[in-house]
Amino acid sequence: MSAAGTTSRQLGDATPEDRSTRSRAWTVTGLLVVFMMINFADKSVLGLAADEIRADLSLSATQFGLANSAFFLLFSVAAVVVGMYADKVRPTTVILIMALLWSVAQVPPAVGGGLAVLIGSRIVLGAAEGPAFPVAQHATFSWFPDHRRNLPGALVTLGITLGVITAAPGLTWIIDHHHWRTALWVLAAVGLLWAVAWYFLGGTGTHRTADAPPGGTATPTGTATPTGTATPTGDTATPTGAPESAGTRVPYRRIFSTPTWLAVTAAYFTCYWGVALMLVWLPSYLHNGLGYSSAQAGRLVVLPWVMGAVVLLTQAGVTGWLMRRGVSTRWARGGVGGAALGLGGLVCLGVPLVDGAGAKTALLAVGLGLAGSYAAVAATTVSELAPPARASGALGVMNAVVTTAGLAAPALVGVMVDKQGTDGYQNAVVITGAMLLVGGLLSATLVDPSRDRARLGT
Repeated sequence: MSAAGTTSRQLGDATPEDRSTRSRAWTVTGLLVVFMMINFADKSVLGLAADEIRADLSLSATQFGLANSAFFLLFSVAAVVVGMYADKVRPTTVILIMALLWSVAQVPPAVGGGLAVLIGSRIVLGAAEGPAFPVAQHATFSWFPDHRRNLPGALVTLGITLGVITAAPGLTWIIDHHHWRTALWVLAAVGLLWAVAWYFLGGTGTHRTADAPPGGTATPTGTATPTGTATPTGDTATPTGAPESAGTRVPYRRIFSTPTWLAVTAAYFTCYWGVALMLVWLPSYLHNGLGYSSAQAGRLVVLPWVMGAVVLLTQAGVTGWLMRRGVSTRWARGGVGGAALGLGGLVCLGVPLVDGAGAKTALLAVGLGLAGSYAAVAATTVSELAPPARASGALGVMNAVVTTAGLAAPALVGVMVDKQGTDGYQNAVVITGAMLLVGGLLSATLVDPSRDRARLGT
């Protein structure tokens, strides 16, 4: 590139091709935000219809908890398998298949059947949704260089929050005025419409690595020079005879044994435990434990998610601001994320110490909202840590470990509610608070991607 061209790029000029690529990048990011919205609307619908489903199918709290845990039975396995597979195949295709399966899985319980049909449907849905977050993050990151990934990564994570915020009131109304099975039909239709949009507008970018895309070299604007050749899947391949990168030779076991991967996975596990609690049991806690009507509970259940959205965007802004000023990601990601997680835990531990439904609801909203923002930190940290050829697999395995919290939390809380009555809800919040506090401390003290990248030799 000439000196004049370099100067032009540094001054912020962009060619029409650059502008088109950026526009496409944000279009894909927007679609993936909606993708995650649908994903979490699918997850939340049973929690919103908990009382109706339990009455309709004559289920105890333990049985209902097990039905929700069934969602995560193959969730983790699918996350690992697809995460590894996504390193070799375009995420675009994987995402399309997942979206179609989501719609198909909603049909059997929408048609009819009892507990067995519900459990079978949730197992299939969980298997199809398990890889969603890591693959969506990986596809998003493929459009942006590492130093610009905080905002799009946070927006995709924000889709989780927006899914509940936008779906909860509408699905609650459908459940109250029509039937919980009708809500499943609505979700199936929305998933199908999204799949059509993705087929025509989705795609994979060229930034498939932390520094430069495969088969190309980074320019001052972060785009790639076309030194690679197109593969049958549409990705860019390394030219024949090019040396294999060091990252492709790093075994997964070395990545998984780093303090950063272990700590960020443990911290994210505690975050996901809180998310599972919100999805499955928070509507019932608000209705049966704190005395709100089902309609009020359907509106109030969005409060932790609204708080989480604010925290998520604030956290992304603070992290980006710190990184632009040269602060290491040990503090910009591990420290900031750990602080939010630990503070959320402390707030949850305060729930039994206050009286009144309003005060308890406020603490639940703040505590669980603060904790729910850690997903973006976890994804960007592992993406930074892992060598390019191992990024999707490392994200997939992390997600698999983390989402076992969804397998355990609903079932455990169901047993607690059956044995302790409404006190079981509050005691579950206390357990969650203690876990979040530990997770925050681990993140703040052990996460250091730069240190562990150096140890991996990448």
